[in-house]
Amino acid sequence: MVNVLEVTGLTTQFSKESSKVTVVDQLDLYLKKGESLGIVGESGCGKSVTSLSIMRLLDHNGTLTGSIRLNGKDVLALSENEMRDIRGKEMAMIFQEPMTSLNPVLTIGRQISEVLEEHEGKSKAECKERVIELLNQVGISRPKEIYREYPHRLSGGMRQRVMIAMAIACNPDLLVADEPTTALDVTIQAQILDLIKKIRTDFGMSLIMITHDLGVVAEVCDRVMVMYAGQVIESADVRTLLRSPKHPYTVGLIQSSPHKSKGQHRLHSISGSVPTPEDMPSGCRFAPRCDKVMPVCLERNPALQQVDQESACRCWLYEEYKESSVVII
Repeated sequence: MVNVLEVTGLTTQFSKESSKVTVVDQLDLYLKKGESLGIVGESGCGKSVTSLSIMRLLDHNGTLTGSIRLNGKDVLALSENEMRDIRGKEMAMIFQEPMTSLNPVLTIGRQISEVLEEHEGKSKAECKERVIELLNQVGISRPKEIYREYPHRLSGGMRQRVMIAMAIACNPDLLVADEPTTALDVTIQAQILDLIKKIRTDFGMSLIMITHDLGVVAEVCDRVMVMYAGQVIESADVRTLLRSPKHPYTVGLIQSSPHKSKGQHRLHSISGSVPTPEDMPSGCRFAPRCDKVMPVCLERNPALQQVDQESACRCWLYEEYKESSVVII
């Protein structure tokens, strides 16, 4: 099966005073048609910057190196006008906070219609008909009334549904969802996740789900990448990773997740915090927080390599791993 997205050696840097700070470091990933990939990790690990890099939505201080190919096209070689042509049409994004992503002075109908006018050249009447159809598809009751409403008149869950309707308006090949349920209550979160799964199935879209919640990954994704301090430190299919995590950081994340079997026991926590891009430790970036740290961990940063048939990991714990070849995940 042909890959919809191929990312190789992606490095994202931001200018700071007279130097450059690396936020995403040599990231590789691929995504097949209709497949879903979860990217998980704590805040500050580089998840959202990865998604913005793939969409080429960084501000003027950001620079990208490496390769990003969407349906065979070199995204980094495209002009800004060419990027505007494929954003929304071939690749689209659901942002974390819909209230800051929607224009407060335009109606819902007008904002979604702009996507259709830009990419499909529809008339106003055709746009209105399609927008009402989209609002209905994402589970919004009274779509004709909501078409005329402004964002501040809608609840958080309704605004997120509007963002999803806008993202799928042109049936893109790649949908990137950056923590789409973070600001919502638990009941609405479940509804939005069910909606994203249904849309992915109905439209055959490939999905990248950015989240810090392993429960969301288990619910929505086929494969998962764990990021830490700008690097991928483990990759596997979802079942393998949740049942048999390899990296100590992944183990800590899973142990930190609430589960009914844990009862009233205190949740496990990973000591310390994610290092800042300006102050990366030498050696393994997780070493200062790791309870299995060895002398080699403080001296050299391991490469991401295959541990077994199912998993790739960036850790010195596995002896056989030192002789194996580097993999693209």
